[in-house]
Amino acid sequence: MRIPFQSFTAQNARVREATLAAMTRVFDSEWYVLGEEVRAFEAEYAAFSHTAHCVGVSSGLAALHLALLALGIGPGDEVLVPSNAYVATWLAVSYVGATIVPVEPDAATGNLNPALLAAAITPRTRAIMPVHLYGQACDMAAIIQVARAHNLWVVEDNAQAHGATSQGQPTGSFGHLNATSFYPTKNLGALGDAGALTTNDAALVEQLRVLRNYGSRQKYQNEVIGQNARLDELQAAILRVKLVHLHFWTQQRQQLAAWYDAGLADIAWLHRPYCLPSSTHVYHLYVVRTSHRDALQQHLAAHGIGTAVHYPVPPHLQPAYQHLGFSQGQFPIAEQLAATCLSLPLWPGMTEAQVTEVCQTIREFKPS
Repeated sequence: MRIPFQSFTAQNARVREATLAAMTRVFDSEWYVLGEEVRAFEAEYAAFSHTAHCVGVSSGLAALHLALLALGIGPGDEVLVPSNAYVATWLAVSYVGATIVPVEPDAATGNLNPALLAAAITPRTRAIMPVHLYGQACDMAAIIQVARAHNLWVVEDNAQAHGATSQGQPTGSFGHLNATSFYPTKNLGALGDAGALTTNDAALVEQLRVLRNYGSRQKYQNEVIGQNARLDELQAAILRVKLVHLHFWTQQRQQLAAWYDAGLADIAWLHRPYCLPSSTHVYHLYVVRTSHRDALQQHLAAHGIGTAVHYPVPPHLQPAYQHLGFSQGQFPIAEQLAATCLSLPLWPGMTEAQVTEVCQTIREFKPS
């Protein structure tokens, strides 16, 4: 049985007619940038996130970058980021000229370890950027407690966790600003690049709307040095269609993860995802860990089962960040996660039989 790592077939079939109708609506409107579709999606996604405001932007990275700009973070400031996040979180800090301060994750969850934050804070620290990795909510109560004690901004990277909660509160609603991505593979995915920011701060919203639009509130009047980082009407219309189905798709992801948990239980050499009791997991990815990762991936590929590695090289060892002077072994938990993690197939429309096949194939693997 061939099982791809990712498939959009079932999702697309569910929303095909409504999506085509939405695209036609935008086409016929003859208004393609910052119009009614964007305004409607912003209102709907803010409600979904339990926040007062949402600002649609062109990508998740643009959202992170604009968040730091709006908060006035720049050269001379330090921002605490996970040592094991996708590189976009680090790039946003680099874009504003601030200093990246990596903090190790909790080895069990892969999320930022709140217990290590205080030791990393200096008089130059301005913000903490937690990432809800793979779809599990961080321990936001503990992170917010540290931030308040040190008067720091919090910017959530919620790109992988649409619909997850920490102590019953949705991710994307804790921080002063919260960035997300709607890249096509995300749990809520557009048909191209797209992103958004959520917040309860009306003043920050006004700054963001100016920054995303060339620094302009009125055409040809540029108040600040802004960017072209607007969410377009077509992607907003598509996201509006998909948002209605997100809860259903999340339930499917959680059921698939439960089948994986049962099918992979008691394998001594394999670590399944661990979820904090105070958090929920929406399984953007189902990531297992094993010291036999590469051999297991080859074994699954030989049986027609697709997998992926998220992420094989931690940011501090990327060539782009050689200038920061980090060395191998400096962030051992991040390096261990990078060397052992393997993402198994999980997508809405996947069947219990397919999960069983993946689990059986893993059980047939003989680590050496």
